[in-house]
Amino acid sequence: METMKRTVTCGDLRKADTGKGVILNGWVHRKRDHGGISFINLRDRYGLTQVVVDSDASAELAGLAAEVRMEFCLAVEGTVRARPDTMVNKDMATGEIEVVVSKLVILSKSEVLPFVIDEKTNASEELRLKYRYLDLRSGQMQRHLALRSKVAFATRTFLTERGFYELETPTFIASTPEGARDYLVPSRLYAGQFYALPQSPQLYKQLLMVSGFDKYFQIARCYRDEDARGDRQPEFTQIDIEMSFVGRDDVLSLVEGMMGHVFRETMNVELPATFRRIAYDDAIDLYGTDKPELRFGMEMQNGAFLAGLGSFQAFKDALAAGGAIKALVVPGVAEKYSRKLIEDLEGTAKIYKAKGLGWMKVAGTPEAPALEGGVSKFFEGAASAVCSTLGAKPGDLLLFVADPKAKIACASLGAVRTRLGKDLGLCEEGRFEFAWIVDFPMFEWNEDEGKWDTAHHMFTWPQDKYHATLESDPGSVKGDLYDLVLNGYELASGSIRIHDPELQKKIFKIVGFSEEEGQKKFGFLTEAFKYGAPPHGGIAPGLDRLVMLMAGETSIKEVIAFPKNSFAQSPMDNCPSEVDQKQLDELHLKIVK
Repeated sequence: METMKRTVTCGDLRKADTGKGVILNGWVHRKRDHGGISFINLRDRYGLTQVVVDSDASAELAGLAAEVRMEFCLAVEGTVRARPDTMVNKDMATGEIEVVVSKLVILSKSEVLPFVIDEKTNASEELRLKYRYLDLRSGQMQRHLALRSKVAFATRTFLTERGFYELETPTFIASTPEGARDYLVPSRLYAGQFYALPQSPQLYKQLLMVSGFDKYFQIARCYRDEDARGDRQPEFTQIDIEMSFVGRDDVLSLVEGMMGHVFRETMNVELPATFRRIAYDDAIDLYGTDKPELRFGMEMQNGAFLAGLGSFQAFKDALAAGGAIKALVVPGVAEKYSRKLIEDLEGTAKIYKAKGLGWMKVAGTPEAPALEGGVSKFFEGAASAVCSTLGAKPGDLLLFVADPKAKIACASLGAVRTRLGKDLGLCEEGRFEFAWIVDFPMFEWNEDEGKWDTAHHMFTWPQDKYHATLESDPGSVKGDLYDLVLNGYELASGSIRIHDPELQKKIFKIVGFSEEEGQKKFGFLTEAFKYGAPPHGGIAPGLDRLVMLMAGETSIKEVIAFPKNSFAQSPMDNCPSEVDQKQLDELHLKIVK
């Protein structure tokens, strides 16, 4: 290999290199034969270069060129030649030149490909994952993983320059209840006992603050045994951050600066210096979700006035039961949306437990509007009042959800809003709309189990003004919690943490943890709090999801080198897999079918 080791990459050469002798190593991306001349596009991570075996080449060289097929790995020696002006390929960075081959070595051959490797393959996801090492050769996947590497480096640079230590936390830990199922690792040395893989480094990063390290970060691998979705995987990566002696604004400001640095360094995109802040209750009221898509407006409105304005009984019943009526004005689409398309939107609302989707179309003139279709017959003579209150104009489509549970009305119409944003092309590609969602409820009522659960996790500091009513009225308590959302996705979640062991015990009690159970699961943390724990807080942006959004994708599989499929399996190496009886015996395990 030393004699044919590359002197340049396939993305290096330009017209100024004409006449230079070079050696290239790479894969055959495309091959064309014309009148005894072989044109080969040679590809590596850095780009493409056209290499040419001319018609006057030796019989040996011509024979080797004839043998070459797609994805053969080659070493090529030759001379850089400028292409004629009429033959310049403006779509290639190296399109002004070609390399005339004097020597060619086939380093390895390729069998017939299961799919064509191109800028982006049309192969099925299952086939792409089975042959992931081939899929990763595509231009799109090469760019995605290059972006991921740059984002990780920019993150490290930003935090290190601000005094953060990059520290590692354990991968084998005690199993603790953190919401999702743990992945368990049986112990060979201690029969019947298990390690767990961390769902996050939460407890350990808090202990690092107790240990006096002040500022910590880690690009951490995390594991959750839950059903996979487009933006979730059983194993994932987060940018884990924790700081001592800080409040919420300190954490938010740091992350705003970090995101600005990352986008500037990796994509040359300037973000606002600060991101807008939206209270959780307002997010639910206006968008129906705590992760709103903000690349378009079209906010939901309060439709309670409709119950008294018309005779539609479903609206009246919803309000009488203490519920809500939510309204959405969709500008200028009344003619476009047929009854069938509106019924399709209703299907989206029903996924979120709505009983139906009311609608009307605005006709007439701005001075004399009229209502048509849907529930308009219940609002005769009220067109002007409806339109003026909602700010609707002729040509607009009005959509409504009423429900005895306000949360269902908000969530279901919010889902319709989000879908309309995508269907109508309102979500501009390449635009990044960040927002902080703040003032989350500290607790959520678990109807199935008849108890309170924490909305995020049990180590969140309740906002100071609620401490007096913490145990008597958990439902009203707001936590010192904050989520970062981007383009309709939750990108990061964080909080100011509890550092008072007595307060931590109260939280355990509210969520139904006995003192003994709390001691068993988290005793090492509450014990540490007895020794001068500092006030501290942190956050954990998801690296996979961040890169996914930066790359303009909708699945984190597109930015992970070797992801699992939707069934948490890897078609490439067939994991999870069975193990032999000897391994099971060593781990004191027995498979029960």
